[in-house]
Amino acid sequence: MLTMMSNIAIVTMLPHLNTIFKDVPNIELLSRLMITLPSLAIAIFAPFLGHFINKFGKKKATITGLLFFSLFGTAGLYLNTVYEILFSRFLFGIAIAILMIVSTSLVGDYFKNEQRHKFMGLQSAFISIGGIVFIVGGGILSDINWRYPFAIYALGLVVLIFVIKYLVEHKVNATFIEEDEHLLNHNLWYIYLLAFILMLIFYILPTQMPFLIVNVFHASGTLTGEIIATAFIFNAAGALTFAKLKKRFNFSQIYIIGMIVLAIGFFLIGFVTSVHLFFLTSPVVGFGGGILMANMTAWMLSVAHHTKRIKSSGYLTSSLFLGQFCSPLITHPFVEYFGVQDFFIVSGIFLLLSVLIIIVRRTLKFCTKN
Repeated sequence: MLTMMSNIAIVTMLPHLNTIFKDVPNIELLSRLMITLPSLAIAIFAPFLGHFINKFGKKKATITGLLFFSLFGTAGLYLNTVYEILFSRFLFGIAIAILMIVSTSLVGDYFKNEQRHKFMGLQSAFISIGGIVFIVGGGILSDINWRYPFAIYALGLVVLIFVIKYLVEHKVNATFIEEDEHLLNHNLWYIYLLAFILMLIFYILPTQMPFLIVNVFHASGTLTGEIIATAFIFNAAGALTFAKLKKRFNFSQIYIIGMIVLAIGFFLIGFVTSVHLFFLTSPVVGFGGGILMANMTAWMLSVAHHTKRIKSSGYLTSSLFLGQFCSPLITHPFVEYFGVQDFFIVSGIFLLLSVLIIIVRRTLKFCTKN
């Protein structure tokens, strides 16, 4: 719960920063960086942290990560300038990277094949539940005071108690996790690239939706949080659906299916005329994202050799969060040009056309072979 979606606890507070720090140059872009700067830290340090965790031990690394998570996460409660808060968010990202790498590699240690696919669905579902807790709590607290959403990150101290008492780190049983030879592949660049593209697209939801709902439809922070939380409820449903899809489709096919669902969701959001219709459209994006996130991690774990899981988890984490960081930077010029709502329509059309081209190319390639 404290990993992938923990950035968004302060997302409903972001539109308020435009008023509070109105004299700061480029505050609109800086406010978006509040939730993506941690992603930059993760993208930079995750590959190196994998080596550190491997030597330091997973349990010790988790305890350290949780302490940093709460320390730097709550810093926005008392820091006074935008740049101080942004720096604390960067350090906060390092804590998330540690927790992300450990949790992913432990799944690889504990589970195999179909068991792993089911657990990846459960893990992604709980990530989504964490998103709900963070976004709803942040929305309510942001209506009281813009600083209060930062207090949510103190939850890391609660989780720390359970980690100390219950987390079991054991030596990996090579016979238990031995993979089929045809699955062993140390060159995972294509998975990392697809993970980057996934988060580049999916993170349009938390970085642009609050500005659409608050600035265009004039909703409160609480209502904005409830709308985005609805997306994360269906994100959990999508994650739980992954194991069933995996019985019928391979990883690349599931990736295409998830992207089609995302594209439809973006397209529908672009035509919303009443704020309450977001409760029907944003869940479509959430559902597609849930399928894709579970698929991405399970795909990596199925290909990476058991001796390289921590290293591979570090690179996957780096790719995912680099996509998060780049999302507002790449999309901001298009949002400025089209307007935030029309941007969702353009994104949906572009994504559908891209997927259609991939399907046509794969079909032609298949027909040529046969």
